Amino acid sequence: MDDDMSDFSPVELLELFQRAQNEFTDRVDAVEPGQWDDPSLPGWTVADLVAHLVNEQLWVTPLLAGEPYDLIDGRFPDSTDDLLGDDPVTGWETAADGALSAFAQDGALRHTVHLSRGPMPASEYIFEMATDLTVHAWDLASAIGGDTRLDGELVTAALVYADRLPDDGVPGLFDPPLDVPPSAPPQTRLLARFGRRG
Repeated sequence: MDDDMSDFSPVELLELFQRAQNEFTDRVDAVEPGQWDDPSLPGWTVADLVAHLVNEQLWVTPLLAGEPYDLIDGRFPDSTDDLLGDDPVTGWETAADGALSAFAQDGALRHTVHLSRGPMPASEYIFEMATDLTVHAWDLASAIGGDTRLDGELVTAALVYADRLPDDGVPGLFDPPLDVPPSAPPQTRLLARFGRRG
């Protein structure tokens, strides 16, 4: 893969997103029944983290249909229990399948999505989503004591996205980066770019 997001074809972007979903799904499947209330990110439980990703997946279909952020906001449940239902694994997989199907529609990646921070090409949106899934797969694995090794190709692609972020992160979306040596392994550099020490 090349060093510029524009060099990823629609097929490559879709495959990247699907791989990132699969990586996160592997971690969701590894959550033990008693771990859903364990801490994950600051102020979040494991269930909260998975619900956050469920919510992101649910937004994909209306955004790709051209609906603006302010008309979608509030449409989906805002509580973790409502987002995950009685079976968090099924809740995640159903939302993930819906998002993948929406992105796979002919011409979907040529659309523009209208986010709270403004319009974005759908091709960049899917790249951002894949990056977010990759980083959160590590968060989830760390929270449950699971496998924290990330798919090398996903890490490489996510670093391409990360290199385009502002130096201080994106407030409310991506944490400011931590300092690590340029010689650090790719996964360490990726996690540091999103404020994680891995």
